[in-house]
Amino acid sequence: MRKWIVLAAGVVLQTILGGIYAWSAFVPSLTSSYGLTKGQCGLIFGVMIAVFTMAMIPAGRLLQKHGPRVTAGVGAILFATGYILASFSGGSFPALLAGLGLVSGAGIGFGYVCPLTVGMQWFPKNKGLVTGVAVAGFGGGAILLSSLTVFLLDSVHINVLSVFRVVGIVLGGVAFVSAMAMSEPERRNRSSARSAPQRIGTHLASATFWLICLGMFAGTFAGLLAVGNLKPLALSMGLDGRCATLSITLFAIGNAVGRIFWGQLHDRLGSQTTIILSLGVLGVALFPFLLKPQTNVVLLAALVSGVGFGGCFVVYAASIVEYFGVVLFPRLYPLCFLGYGLAGLTGPGLGGWIADATGSYSSAVIMSISIVFLAQGIVGFGLGKAQTSTVKEIVAE
Repeated sequence: MRKWIVLAAGVVLQTILGGIYAWSAFVPSLTSSYGLTKGQCGLIFGVMIAVFTMAMIPAGRLLQKHGPRVTAGVGAILFATGYILASFSGGSFPALLAGLGLVSGAGIGFGYVCPLTVGMQWFPKNKGLVTGVAVAGFGGGAILLSSLTVFLLDSVHINVLSVFRVVGIVLGGVAFVSAMAMSEPERRNRSSARSAPQRIGTHLASATFWLICLGMFAGTFAGLLAVGNLKPLALSMGLDGRCATLSITLFAIGNAVGRIFWGQLHDRLGSQTTIILSLGVLGVALFPFLLKPQTNVVLLAALVSGVGFGGCFVVYAASIVEYFGVVLFPRLYPLCFLGYGLAGLTGPGLGGWIADATGSYSSAVIMSISIVFLAQGIVGFGLGKAQTSTVKEIVAE
């Protein structure tokens, strides 16, 4: 019974933290009420992503020393504190950047690592399924936060800073309760972890590793640029406010579904083929944002681009295991995941700044499509040519 409580708490925690992908629901209010530019709003979101990824490294160490309850609890407190601080910012860009970007971003990183690790410990025979469920919860978190935001802004008619306060107190409180339910099974002998090879320089310098990092960066750059600006982008294409918010929800649904779908496909087709397909789906899904299509086409594009984006959080993790082995995964994947942080730091803000400068998101979308298809060609060709004899030996061990 205990393991099911831990799993449920982990999904709840991930869902709340995954509300980060609903960021664009706040953008119209921040720009209209407090004079922030789209670029500034994109930078806040990007810094949240970057800090989130970097915080995972110290969070992993804290998890090993003090367990998931302490680590997730720290994450929940930071998450809540950042939103509450933002609610008292008066709309100041530096204060919002500090509260949301730095403090809440760090909280997401500390909380994110716990459900994944603990879930695999409680369900050792179903690691893939449990991981998929957990990251799907994170991917679907935007559904919860975007719906809450629309209700508070449009129905209750409170300002966006008050929404931040509600998020910090209510969702932060639920996150903290969920964190307190985190626990590990009886401590296992960690000698196997200590026996992992300490020298990973050769693998870090390999073409295979950098190709995987390139794929991670390209897919998340395009996906984060889209979702970080999705509501204003949809509004600029003529959608009404309700449909523009629905596009965020559909992206989140696609993100959650994609994390499970691409993981299962990877098990059947392997890394090279799955990377080519996932990047291809993402690139094609972005094309309708260059046009003035019917509302239903825009909403479908949001859904499918979410599916392509969601694959990034499963496919590249599985690729690290396929090419380098499960023993090296804890050492290599956090470094690969920094590509996601770099994408967060550059993609959303750059998309917003381009829209500010040109009056349109078209150039930003073209840039995203170009990066995705360029990476698809380089990674697909490179992995096909990569020498894997050493890798196969590692996996065999």
